[in-house]
Amino acid sequence: MNSNDLPIEFRLRMQEMLKEAANDFFDAFSAPERIGIRINTLKQGSLDAVKGICGELEPVLWCENGYYADKEIISGKHPYHMAGLVYFQEPSAMAAVSALGIKPGDFVLDLCASPGGKATQGAEKLCGKGILVANEIIEKRSKVLAENIMRMGIKNAVVTNESPSHLAQKYTEFFDKIIVDAPCSGEGMFKKNPAAITEWSIEHTHSCAIRQKKILADSVRMLKCGGDMVYSTCTFAPCENEGVIDWLLSTYPGLELKKIELRGLSNANGEWVNSEFDLSGAKRIFPHLAKGEGHFLALIHKKGHGENVYMPQKASDYAKLYREFEKENLKTVLEGNIISFGERVYMLPQGINIDGIKTPLAGLFLGTVKKGRFEPSHALCLALSKEDFKQTVETEDAAKFFHGETQKNAIRGWTAVTFGGYPIGWGKGADGILKNHFPKNLRF
Repeated sequence: MNSNDLPIEFRLRMQEMLKEAANDFFDAFSAPERIGIRINTLKQGSLDAVKGICGELEPVLWCENGYYADKEIISGKHPYHMAGLVYFQEPSAMAAVSALGIKPGDFVLDLCASPGGKATQGAEKLCGKGILVANEIIEKRSKVLAENIMRMGIKNAVVTNESPSHLAQKYTEFFDKIIVDAPCSGEGMFKKNPAAITEWSIEHTHSCAIRQKKILADSVRMLKCGGDMVYSTCTFAPCENEGVIDWLLSTYPGLELKKIELRGLSNANGEWVNSEFDLSGAKRIFPHLAKGEGHFLALIHKKGHGENVYMPQKASDYAKLYREFEKENLKTVLEGNIISFGERVYMLPQGINIDGIKTPLAGLFLGTVKKGRFEPSHALCLALSKEDFKQTVETEDAAKFFHGETQKNAIRGWTAVTFGGYPIGWGKGADGILKNHFPKNLRF
């Protein structure tokens, strides 16, 4: 895009902020967009597999499993994407979770999670241990979020569809780590989404800041004493960035700003909002200084020490049916609390209760019970490795499988179909035919 297409008030504000560097900033809007991919570290050998088709990859400085890629080589329909080996993510957006320091066993909340880039990145840091709650207030977007979490093979995530205030009533001081990628004026999206330009105004940035403060107030309630929270936006507006952090530190004396130690980032500037705090520990990504479209991130610590709070959930009567399927078809035993909603059976991470919470995805979706028989889900297949199945069959033509075609095979019963050694879906063998169980809504 041409920088002359940018709103005049936006240009004037950025000139005041960046001074002599403003022209370099505006020129960056004319540069080609950098495509980012994140390698799913939950899938063993995924980096080597992706390098096998993409060649050597240029690393993203602030994300250990983030790389720049050519979308002409690996697309959303590539088998490795369908198998959950990669997630397409704007490189700047990878920084926030990298800064948060999530560890296996943490209870983590991503409060504004759709479409799932930061949530799935957080799940990778958990290594299957602990709990991830990924929330999205808009119902349609929460379903997209759930689909991405299932595609990435994440076992210990719950997707909720609630307001921050309702979650705060249920999960007071419950989480060790919280991600708040707040809704914002989206100035960093101008190049990718020109429609954001038509929606932009100075007044809009200030209204966004008001909403961001409300979201953070609920986040503080849910953060455990001794826990950390990362606040991020994809905008350059100081009122939504440094201004919000200044308000947060002024309003809550029990919070403190931690310095972010990541390569390739620029310091935030409290002078832009006349802050009395030293906000240089928060960071910015400017497109003329780093290979990303733009981001702001601040790491907040809640002083004190909090204990883990465990909320048990009543188990389902369908647990026995799943365990029978597991014993017959798998070499692994999954850990968690088996619950059900109607015919749908889930493995809920231990330690969380979801009563009274709208949950499009209540943990790992195991499958459905039909006429007293358990039928495994696509999500279960993607959450396991080849070695976890008693029966697998490798395909060299994933396109036919994704199209829904059957194949001749003497195998009987449930079988994982793999590509390059990675599960891509179920087949069920009978009478010399392996029936295709790839979900019809995903076929192409």
